[in-house]
Amino acid sequence: MISALLRRATAVAVILCAVLAVPAAHAQNAVAIDIPAQPLNAALLALGKQTGLQLSFPPEDVAGKQAPAVSGTLTPQQALEQLLAGSGLSYRSGPGNSIVIERAMSPASQQQLSEVKVVAEGDQGYVATHDSSGTKTDTPLIETPQSISVVTRDRLDEQGVNYLNEALRYVPGVQGEPFGYETRLTYIQLRGFDAYTDSLYMDGLKLTNPGFLVSYNLEPYGAERLEIPRGPASVLYGQGSPGGLINYASKKPSKDAVHEFAFEPGNYSRYQGKFDIGGALDQAGTVTYRVVGLGRDSDTQIDYVQDNRQFLAPSFAWRPNADTSLVVLSHFQHDRTRDSQAVPGEGTLTPNPNGHIPSNRFTGEPNVDRYERTEAAIGYEFEHRANDTWTFRQNLRYLNTKVDEVVVYVTGLEADQRTMSRAFFQGFGTLGETAVDTQAQAKFATGSAQHTLLIGLDYQRSDADAVRYADAAPGLDAFAPVYGAPITFGAPYQDDDTVADQIGLYLQDQIKFDKHWILTLGGRNDWASSSTFSNLTQTTSDQSDRKFTGRAGLVYVSDIGLAPYISYSQSFLPMIGLDPSGNPFSPETGEQYEAGVKYQPAGSESFLTVSAFHITRQNTTQFDPSTFLTVQTGEVRSRGIELEGNARFDSGFNLTGSYTYLDPEITKSVIPAEIGSRPTWVPRQMASLWGNYTQHGGPFDGWGAGLGVRYQGATYGDTPNTLRVPGTTLADAEIHYNWNNFQFAINARNLFDKEYVTSCYFRSSVVCTYGERRTVIGRIAYRW
Repeated sequence: MISALLRRATAVAVILCAVLAVPAAHAQNAVAIDIPAQPLNAALLALGKQTGLQLSFPPEDVAGKQAPAVSGTLTPQQALEQLLAGSGLSYRSGPGNSIVIERAMSPASQQQLSEVKVVAEGDQGYVATHDSSGTKTDTPLIETPQSISVVTRDRLDEQGVNYLNEALRYVPGVQGEPFGYETRLTYIQLRGFDAYTDSLYMDGLKLTNPGFLVSYNLEPYGAERLEIPRGPASVLYGQGSPGGLINYASKKPSKDAVHEFAFEPGNYSRYQGKFDIGGALDQAGTVTYRVVGLGRDSDTQIDYVQDNRQFLAPSFAWRPNADTSLVVLSHFQHDRTRDSQAVPGEGTLTPNPNGHIPSNRFTGEPNVDRYERTEAAIGYEFEHRANDTWTFRQNLRYLNTKVDEVVVYVTGLEADQRTMSRAFFQGFGTLGETAVDTQAQAKFATGSAQHTLLIGLDYQRSDADAVRYADAAPGLDAFAPVYGAPITFGAPYQDDDTVADQIGLYLQDQIKFDKHWILTLGGRNDWASSSTFSNLTQTTSDQSDRKFTGRAGLVYVSDIGLAPYISYSQSFLPMIGLDPSGNPFSPETGEQYEAGVKYQPAGSESFLTVSAFHITRQNTTQFDPSTFLTVQTGEVRSRGIELEGNARFDSGFNLTGSYTYLDPEITKSVIPAEIGSRPTWVPRQMASLWGNYTQHGGPFDGWGAGLGVRYQGATYGDTPNTLRVPGTTLADAEIHYNWNNFQFAINARNLFDKEYVTSCYFRSSVVCTYGERRTVIGRIAYRW
């Protein structure tokens, strides 16, 4: 099946390869170089921009070093040698057009080191060459046997991303908006699997959400990049979805000064201001800081639903020498909004004799509904390189989240085809979470094989409290709503205190041999436990699980930048509850086979990945309608292909494109009619293409524009598949002008203001959700 899926992508891959393979500046050609004397870090970045080289270097190795002026017609290597003269640094070629800068070492030491730490400053436009979330080591993407997407800071800025789910619209295999327009939280589906509560990470540490108790909607302005490794990741991260994870990498302090203030007005009475300030606090750059902030006051496309946010993320770093660093990270976020609105299917998906229900219809009660989230976190990232072999790291974070939600929502449409039946829900959730990950990394050689060995121990503890209420609510006219009906607050149906722990011990070895082959082997054992006390029944339920997961992958990196790979990986996820025999449920498990090809063409800043995968998710829980009990007999298979390409051209053009084909199927179920059906809300195909151009020089210097098209195929709202929601194609656009230190820009999403339904499902009758209507946001920014 994998070979058949790969053949399906061949035609698209060939076309995209041809586009991405256009050389930017060949490493051997002499070009005009003009770099003034300045700090080495800035000089290297200037060289990358002028020559097209992808330069990677640890910031601590270049900190405090000055570079001489370099000018004239030179090859990139000649210019680089002049910049590095007397610095104690050397360089070596990486895949494609990349150069790795590192400390000059003795031959014996050089044999023990196969790579160096790479930071996000190495991203070139939309093209990232390295990633840390796939292996927990700074590994070139081309050497990682896994499909991984990286959304860079440049891409976030040029697409005008204001919500995390928007950043995922142009990523293959990912759905960030399965239920349409949403201001409360980030829903996630990865490779056809729900990942709402188990797949969101910040700086490599999990954001726990047991039982959908709280929620997260991370502020994208505070991120340096987003990393999306797809497929099971339990071997490094413990319990989670088999579809993969999303890692939010926070902006961090650096010696280079950062100054930005921006004002962003928009339609729906939107006003947003934000700032990003940082730099060195001492002349040597030993202590650095960064403060990122944002404030928003906004209405939305739905009546009575606001979207207000306050965000502040101060951080500082202490680097006493080139071998030791301590980065302290914190953030505070407060959101005030209301629930997204589901409306009856009759009048949206299908005709209604009374007319059409508009997308701005509010179905709750303006004086009752609310959704407030307060989130605060503090932690650190510590790293110490003891010698050329051993490096030690520890990442820690404490996070506290509180959610206060009250909503009156639609359950269906009554016989008159205009009165919406409604229900009431109220929930209070608090979560305190501590997460720590301690690692020891060793780089050494055994014969001709180079090893990067990682040994880790991580621990997570969450203390969660949940109180929930539910009851019926008065109906509302869908076409002429009159609000103000009395809402009765009854007794809670849930009042639980839950403490959960997870300890994981993992081992990974990345073995490079014969200069081209990289073998990755990993194994992990997890111990997970939880204890829930019900304040209503005064009873306690305990559960514990122990699970081993593994991964193996092999990559061959050719001299021309072509890298085929294969891999196998596993996942697990504890299931809370008892089976009909009174025994605790076994953990849900997942396993994946993946094969693909990565291509980083020599002489160009581009990266292409084509992958085919087959995932089986087992031991899923289901409600058995014949016995009214929950059983653990379900199984879902998802297979498909993903294609992604990113490129940056010297002409000022950035490009990203993706295509996804999914073939998910319910293969085992206690309900026979479900077997063979596609799972709900999963499209068969998704595709996207975005390009952004900025003119450099000439009469239109500084002017630029971007245009994107994205398609999502049809989905089903039930199993068996009888409730079909059509697919849709949308366009996004951007125009900007850079003048001196100012930037003026306008971003438009859903450019042609298409009204469309994103999902439908059954309550007492069919209800549906709308997608985002046209949203236009301006930007005035000043940087210095």
